[in-house]
Amino acid sequence: MFDDKSILITGGTGSFGKAFIQEITTRFKPRRVVVYSRDELKQFEMQQAFDQPCMRYLIGDVRDAVRLNLAMTGVDYVVHAAALKQVPSAEYNPMECIKTNVLGAQNVIDACIANKVKKVIALSTDKAANPVNLYGATKLCSDKLFVAANNVVGPNDTSFSVVRYGNVLGSRGSVVPVFEKLIAKGATELPITDDRMTRFWITLPQGVEFVLRSFSRMLGGEIFVPKIPSARIVDMAYAMAPNLPHRIIGIRPGEKLHEVMCPGDDSHLVLEFAEHYVITPAITFTGSGDFTKDAEGAKGVPVEPGFEYNSGTNPWFLSVDEIRKIV
Repeated sequence: MFDDKSILITGGTGSFGKAFIQEITTRFKPRRVVVYSRDELKQFEMQQAFDQPCMRYLIGDVRDAVRLNLAMTGVDYVVHAAALKQVPSAEYNPMECIKTNVLGAQNVIDACIANKVKKVIALSTDKAANPVNLYGATKLCSDKLFVAANNVVGPNDTSFSVVRYGNVLGSRGSVVPVFEKLIAKGATELPITDDRMTRFWITLPQGVEFVLRSFSRMLGGEIFVPKIPSARIVDMAYAMAPNLPHRIIGIRPGEKLHEVMCPGDDSHLVLEFAEHYVITPAITFTGSGDFTKDAEGAKGVPVEPGFEYNSGTNPWFLSVDEIRKIV
C-alpha cells in the first residue's frame, strides 16, 4: 500500500522513526518519505544512513502549524511519533509538554485534514491509560483528539487511528540502555525502583510491524493495542547482570507499579482479535460502522465486562532467559 505513495513521519529522527523508515524503504518503493523533526544534527546524522532519492528532511516543530501544513502537501500517509516523553521532565515543565503533545497533536490533525491525507496513525503509550503523570495525561488527550478527528473531516476521506503499546526494548529512555551504561562503567549494583514493578515490552521491529499492519486494518477511530509480553524489572536486571545485587530506590514521581493498556472502565469498548485488542470509539461519528470486522476482514469479539489489560496480570511474562536472548 506504500508503493508510489508519500509518507511523512513526525519526530522521524527518533528510535521508532529510524526503524520505521528502514522497513518502509526496504519493503516498499515509496515516492517520497518525509522526516519532519526539529533537530538539525539528528537529521544530518540520519541522512548518512538514509540517503535514498525518496528521502526528504524537513526541519520543523509540530507546534508550528504553518510549517506543518506546508510539509503535508501531497502526503498520503502520516505517522505521528513526535512527543515529549520523559516523565520527570514533563512534571517539571508541564506547559511545554502540553504545547507539544496536545496542541501539536491538533496541529497535525488540522494539517492532515487540510491536505487530504488518506490515513493517519498516532503513536500512543501505555501511560495514556488511567494516567497518573502529566506525560500520560497529555497522550490521553492526544488519543482523544485523533479519535474525534474522524468526526470533523467533512467530505474528506481522511481516517485517523491510534496505536498504543508499552516500553520499547532498547529505545532511548527505556531501562535497558540505562542498565547497559551502568554495567559498562563497572557498577557494583543496579538501581531498582520497586521489586514488584512490571512493564509491557515490545521490540522496535515488532512495533514497526504493528503500525504497518494497523494502516491496513484501520477503519478510523480505533486504538490498536498489541498482545505483548510483560517483564518484571528485577528479571530484566538479573538477565543483564546476574551477579550484581539490586538497590531499591523507590518509585519516581509519576510512576506506577504496573502499566495498563486497556482500562477496565473501557471494557465495554474493547474487542479482542487474534494478535491484538481494539478500543473502539466512545463516540459515534459519520461513517463509523461495525468495528468487529476490520479492513482486512479479520473478526474481533467483545471482551468480558471489567476486562483490564494490565502488565501485572498479563498471562504472558518473559522469563530471565527469554529477556537475555532478546536484549
